[in-house]
Amino acid sequence: MSERPWSELGFVSLRTARFIALSVLVLGSASVGWADDPLPSWNDTATKQAIQAFVERTTKPGSSNFVPVLERIAVFDNDGTLWCEQPVYVQAEFIFARIHAMAPQHPEWKTQEPFAAVLKDDKSGIAAAGEKGLLELLTVTHTGMTTEAFSQTVTDWIATAKHPKTGKLYTQMVYQPMRELLRYLRANGYKTYIVSGGGIEFMRPWTEAVYGIPPEQVIGSYGQLAFEMQNGKPVLRKLTKVGLIDDHAGKPVGIQTMIGRRPVMAFGNSDGDLEMLQWTTAGKGPRFGLIVHHTDAEREWAYDRQSHIGKLDKALDAAAAQGWTVVNMKADWKQIFPKDLLSPDRNR
Repeated sequence: MSERPWSELGFVSLRTARFIALSVLVLGSASVGWADDPLPSWNDTATKQAIQAFVERTTKPGSSNFVPVLERIAVFDNDGTLWCEQPVYVQAEFIFARIHAMAPQHPEWKTQEPFAAVLKDDKSGIAAAGEKGLLELLTVTHTGMTTEAFSQTVTDWIATAKHPKTGKLYTQMVYQPMRELLRYLRANGYKTYIVSGGGIEFMRPWTEAVYGIPPEQVIGSYGQLAFEMQNGKPVLRKLTKVGLIDDHAGKPVGIQTMIGRRPVMAFGNSDGDLEMLQWTTAGKGPRFGLIVHHTDAEREWAYDRQSHIGKLDKALDAAAAQGWTVVNMKADWKQIFPKDLLSPDRNR
């Protein structure tokens, strides 16, 4: 994600057992063609060759570019890098869905902005509310509850929520080439992390099932928590005070705070990922930066410098200057979305 962070969210529910079961169902299919080509959804272009050449020289014993296993850290943005972010961030859709679900307990919202605009699906009204209005929506839907309650809500929603254009589950709107890349890196000793402007508690309930990335390897925007006793039971309650906005310059801060190592590889898609790519590739030894450029209006979306979501302007210029690899989605990817929700490799 870039542009605008949507903080917070949380855990795992019984209802999503079906969702997770679906993810694990086709484990054998996920590795079809692996022996011959670990990246079957990538065309054999310079982009694919650059990725494989870097992995081979950093994992080959005796290579002058060899990277020890403990140092093999790869960080990935989520929105627009691992799954779609158009026509609106998925977490924003979650916020709007929560406002509708909570509306019966708040009759005053029918005339109170920005809630009234959300209930009427008035996009221009929502936009007119600006950052102050969005913060109000975020506060109402993401704070005050326990982490377990919030996690349950996220898990139940993500199990059935569908993309407005394709009608597919959001968890099926992930990029198959990137899922293959995650598996390929893990098979070669790289530890994969998500570093997103999206909410850490929003992503953690489902990233392991969809990407093979466990919750402890997810870094995102978050609010502060408070330990409390409720009915004799210890809980963590979500507060309104911001802990970290994990976007732009916040990404290197989040990486250092939660990982403690500078990554070897970094993957993003927008200006919100610029500082993460700069921080990663400025380190000593072999480094690799990659930007996913959305160029396929027919199979997905085409956007970059003028987009209000996932704007790619300064980072695109930096890629040329710094020698980062740029994915041309239209030319480099044979397939964009998975035909089935295959299970990710569990080798982290």
